[in-house]
Amino acid sequence: MKESTSREQILTKIRNALMEKTTLPYPETDFISPVLKPVKDSDGLEVAFAKELLQAGGQFVYCENEHQFLEYLQTLMQEREWNTLWTQSNKVKQVLRAGEMNFEENPPQDNKQLVGLSDCESLVAQSGTVVLSDQKAGSRMSIAFPEIQLIMAYASQVVPTLKTAIQELKQTYPEMLPTQIVFVTGPSRTADIEKTLVMGAHGPKELVVFLIDDI
Repeated sequence: MKESTSREQILTKIRNALMEKTTLPYPETDFISPVLKPVKDSDGLEVAFAKELLQAGGQFVYCENEHQFLEYLQTLMQEREWNTLWTQSNKVKQVLRAGEMNFEENPPQDNKQLVGLSDCESLVAQSGTVVLSDQKAGSRMSIAFPEIQLIMAYASQVVPTLKTAIQELKQTYPEMLPTQIVFVTGPSRTADIEKTLVMGAHGPKELVVFLIDDI
């Protein structure tokens, strides 16, 4: 009986609240304009993406073709003293094999810094976001494990907005979307603990995007 009475009291309060008219507390609030700023593509979507990525703390490398991509990648590996790369992406494996570059398909068992290389679904110019999926990356591990995440992308993959990126995902996978889709905007960071910025808390400490011109 008590339970029924409590339930009725709650429902009565809800009914009364719905009948009472309330004024909008913030009448000047704009609920129509888009939340994200519009894309300034006067210099091209690629440039817009690069600017947003750099502002988010990521790194950007422009490549005229796949051959130049391999040259820049090899130079970076020598500078950073990376012996090998880890990838489970079929597309990346194909490009690395063509360039006769070493890579590992299984994650190393030692405690060395893990450098992952993957391709992506798209790049969002509006926010500098990289859209990753386990279908392109080859596995969920390829997205979650690397401390340093390198992305191999093409200029044709740059889209203006996040909405466009989602629409393209639905077109690419009409039957079923990938089991994991991740939107990465710069390196992982958090300041939840004592307002101290910590890099790599929930993902890679570094994010480097190699954009290959195919347009």
